[in-house]
Amino acid sequence: MSSPLPPWTLSEWQSLAAENAAEAAHELTRRLTTAFTPEQHRAVFAKTPSETELVAAFERVANTIAPLAGIPYVLKDIFFTANEPLRAGGRLPDGVIPAHARDSKLPHSLRGFGAILAGKTHLHEFAYGLTGENPHYGDCEHPLFPGRTSGGSSSGSAAAVAAGVVPLGVGTDTGGSIRVPAAFCGLYGFRTSAGHTMVADAFPLAPSFDTAGWFTRSAQDLVTVNRFLLGRSPSIERTPRGCFLDFEMLGQPADKDVAQAVRRVSEQFSFGADRYTQEQLREAFSGSAESYGVLQSTEACAVHAEWLEPYREYYGEAVWARIDRGRRWTPEQQEKARIRHTIVRNVWASYFLTYDFLILPVAPFPALTKADCTQANRDRLLALNTPASLGGLPVLTIPIQLESGLSTAVQVVVNHPTSPVIPWFLTRDNAE
Repeated sequence: MSSPLPPWTLSEWQSLAAENAAEAAHELTRRLTTAFTPEQHRAVFAKTPSETELVAAFERVANTIAPLAGIPYVLKDIFFTANEPLRAGGRLPDGVIPAHARDSKLPHSLRGFGAILAGKTHLHEFAYGLTGENPHYGDCEHPLFPGRTSGGSSSGSAAAVAAGVVPLGVGTDTGGSIRVPAAFCGLYGFRTSAGHTMVADAFPLAPSFDTAGWFTRSAQDLVTVNRFLLGRSPSIERTPRGCFLDFEMLGQPADKDVAQAVRRVSEQFSFGADRYTQEQLREAFSGSAESYGVLQSTEACAVHAEWLEPYREYYGEAVWARIDRGRRWTPEQQEKARIRHTIVRNVWASYFLTYDFLILPVAPFPALTKADCTQANRDRLLALNTPASLGGLPVLTIPIQLESGLSTAVQVVVNHPTSPVIPWFLTRDNAE
């Protein structure tokens, strides 16, 4: 087990940056260069700025009233930064993915709020995976448990926050790519809704399902980030209504310590779903992973259609196969997937007529070893995470520490990114 750097909160970084921009840049450079072995640094970071560049960035926001002034963050290399190449975790030749003249909206917004870009981070190739494995740049490992995965696809951003390099990591979540790394690395995570403006101009995996998201180490830091990136949540005059489905209710097997921890934390916030609700949700969610796989791969194939054959040698074998299958589904398989998609969306709409949130597990196990990063375990993760993905819904991920030192999490599914449920949960969890 490794020792991460002492983590600093948003406010601690802001205080140092306000006092001494050069010292803040030096401290950030120290963390960027010492947190990981050379091999893991290559797996985590696609690009990092020099100390001179960081000094200029900190000085730019010094003595301003920008609300996030001096807070360093890392950015998944699926968001564009002006006039710079984007790899999206792959190695397509230069120019195949055209550079953009402007930053994507999310880093543009963060820059406007005074945040400091501390580096672009690698990801599971083209964001098409949940384990952070990458044949081009190296597998991204858990910073505290070498040999275990950070989770993916937002692997580099999660690892940088978990290692104490920065207090904020930006990523995306299509089928669990914020939720799974947050669970494995013990972080708070938030994914916005499908089609949200914050992800509209990022490089897509599956446009109908892609969402922007981010990680923090503390509940309070996530409250702060959400407030500025999404706007204030409306106040709520009553206790939010919701329930939970644990592994047993879902009929999903899980490691005993994970199942017990998920149940314990879920009971702190709500009660178990009644039998009718259990049956309705289980029936709707059954087959969600398979249907999502058909729909997601079909969209991913459309994104990569011009590149799959001429640049096949540049793709990792596993990811190429996942994309390629998108052009091989039968009309019957596609129709079945669309029907399941409609069923899931309808059951969510019905559920939110009565309730404000639903708590679900994120993963049936803690961070996996390389040997356990199998298709079977990928399928188990997708079974838990694709119901919210098919619904296009925002999700808060709350980490749970296990006695082993590893971690898991629950996901809190809501019906709007600024739902008052989110700060309600984070305030309660922070207090506890």
